[in-house]
Amino acid sequence: MQLIGSTSRHIPLSSIKTHLSPEGYRGNFWMNWQYNSRNFFSIRRRFIYPLISVAVALSLFLGTGKPSQALDFLPLLIRGVQVFQLSNISSQQEFQLGQQMNQQILGGEIRLSRNSEINRYVQNIGQRLVPFTDRPNLKYTFQVVDEDSINAFATTGGFVYVHTGLIKAADNEAELASVIAHEIGHIGGKHLLSQMRQQAIASGIATAAGVDRNQIVGLGVNLALNLPRSRQDEFDADRRGLRTLGRAGYAQSAMVSFMQKLQRNSRGSTPAFLSTHPGAGDRVRTLEKLIRAQPTNGNAGLDTATYRANTRSLR
Repeated sequence: MQLIGSTSRHIPLSSIKTHLSPEGYRGNFWMNWQYNSRNFFSIRRRFIYPLISVAVALSLFLGTGKPSQALDFLPLLIRGVQVFQLSNISSQQEFQLGQQMNQQILGGEIRLSRNSEINRYVQNIGQRLVPFTDRPNLKYTFQVVDEDSINAFATTGGFVYVHTGLIKAADNEAELASVIAHEIGHIGGKHLLSQMRQQAIASGIATAAGVDRNQIVGLGVNLALNLPRSRQDEFDADRRGLRTLGRAGYAQSAMVSFMQKLQRNSRGSTPAFLSTHPGAGDRVRTLEKLIRAQPTNGNAGLDTATYRANTRSLR
């Protein structure tokens, strides 16, 4: 019998027994068994593991359904390890996810404004900013929420929401544009997607068995509406938004003045837009440093009278 992997010539087993003592025979057998075991595990690593990877990838591919369906990527996206890569989905997939979240948001307590003049005004401001954002190729959707609270938020894939209360609180177009630019900054940084990924893992719904489509969408809606962004995300959105604001020709100082005004008028209750993570004071100081470091010549949008005229239907 020739041992697997051995390079020696064929030697009868009876000959081995004749020339080797019992102790020597056992030692030779043990050495060859160890050698063959190492060969077995080496073969398994080289061939078995790749076969498993191919099988898993094939099963995921076969589970995606027809590509023509609007949200077919979601069953694939939310299975197993794909949840851990949520922040790396394509722009088209991100937009589709935003659409699904938008449907759930509008199906709840959120009510959009029917004021066509205000809707058109906000959309025009948003579209003026888009070419100067970090992700200008996204299909952005700007919507006005009929709500007196001073707030704005964004989900994924270009969906931005601005409350009528915030529009009333602004003194000029540049201040309103600064808020929209900030929310676009969250989209540019994929902050909500990152939060969704972290929350899915922390809550235990990111398993090999996958999660229900409505679970991941509902998670994103809850995070967008109810939970503040992290300190790092707020600073990043401010930085991105300030850069977009300046590139679009708006006065960057408007972002600072709007935060300062809301901070003064809050009377102990900080508006939702001014998340406590971090506090408005820290954000103002950071913005002032950024403006001093990279000043721009933009001064558009500071005319209060023109802004009042454009938003008179809300007064």
